[in-house]
Amino acid sequence: MPGLVKLGMTGADSIEERMRSLDNTSLPLPFECFYAAEVEDATRVERAIHEAFGDSRIRPSREFFRISPDKPKAIIQLLELRNVTPGHDVLTEPGDQHALDEERRRRSNFRFSLVGLNSGAQLDSVFDENIHCTVKDDRRVIFRDEEKSLSAAALIVAHEKGYLWPTIAGPEYWKYNGKTLSEMREESDAED
Repeated sequence: MPGLVKLGMTGADSIEERMRSLDNTSLPLPFECFYAAEVEDATRVERAIHEAFGDSRIRPSREFFRISPDKPKAIIQLLELRNVTPGHDVLTEPGDQHALDEERRRRSNFRFSLVGLNSGAQLDSVFDENIHCTVKDDRRVIFRDEEKSLSAAALIVAHEKGYLWPTIAGPEYWKYNGKTLSEMREESDAED
């Protein structure tokens, strides 16, 4: 569910176990875990996070929010006792990896002109706000003095941060003025 983030706690023994339990026939793809942490009082933290991002909540009775995943991560990191983010995809069925990879490739068809960005615009990584790239043309960026696709640059950062994903949808992992490129595209599509 591109553009949506699930914010919640679990009593499962591991985040992988919880992700597998959530993967059922009502979901088109397995969840991707951007960040998970053990915290002191999970119930209190969950309540506060839900309240903080309540205006981005999709339905009152569900834990899904239309936000960039780095926003709740920034708050939870302050309370983190231990990072438990799996650095790999959590799969339950044969063919899951292929389906995830295909969806990531499909989502990656992006042009900067779709969101009104021109050459020279600086983008910030969702993984680390101190990592940047610069828009070169409608489809390419300059990242660490090399021309790359948005997704290739995002994947380099993801790997450096310990995520072993084989592919990534770049627009979900680069921000401009605090919004991911995916969020900007959705807003632009809604206006059209």
